[in-house]
Amino acid sequence: MHAPHIVWDWNGTLFDDISAVVDASNAAFGELGLPPMTVEEYRDWYRVPVIDCYADRLGRMPSPTEWERMDAVFHSHYTALRDACGLTAGAMELLVAQQSQSLLSMYGHEELVPLVHSFGIDGHFRRVDGRDGTSGTTGKGQYLVRHLAALGGAVDPGRTVLIGDVPDDAVAAAEAGVRAVLYTGGAGSRRELSRVGVPVADTLAEAVSLAEQLVA
Repeated sequence: MHAPHIVWDWNGTLFDDISAVVDASNAAFGELGLPPMTVEEYRDWYRVPVIDCYADRLGRMPSPTEWERMDAVFHSHYTALRDACGLTAGAMELLVAQQSQSLLSMYGHEELVPLVHSFGIDGHFRRVDGRDGTSGTTGKGQYLVRHLAALGGAVDPGRTVLIGDVPDDAVAAAEAGVRAVLYTGGAGSRRELSRVGVPVADTLAEAVSLAEQLVA
């Protein structure tokens, strides 16, 4: 049996940063006088594009100035908090064992690459790509299509599985013509992930096992 090519998501999947994300989001909420959220509330609330989530809380779409301010506050706080975060339990062992994998994140590319390098894991990926557009205004689909195109003949889309933590990861996978497995340890609640119609895992090891079953 040939192993799948896995496209890993970063934030909330390989990188266990949900507490930092929620704390930074609460700082951004405070800019407009919005109350903070717990991790559980955040998971039920979060969706992509992120700007739509803020519109739900405000009761209207944020103005360009408001969005720019909240986005800047979020990233400032997140950058200060992320150094206390680490890889998700079991991630290193899975990366070492996996035959073919790449990394695609909606975190900014210029921030992502050195962060991944700091864990000494960049050599395990065929390719590492982060977002190069405006933060929080688009989904992952167009980025995944481009990521797979850049990998070219190195991977077979029919044996490729995206492992991520939010429903948009499954939407992106469908758009790109690949499979998806969703992991419950990140930004998406199990309830929301289970509605998507793809396998859902509570650990990364289970996610890899499900990915292998999808292409068996």
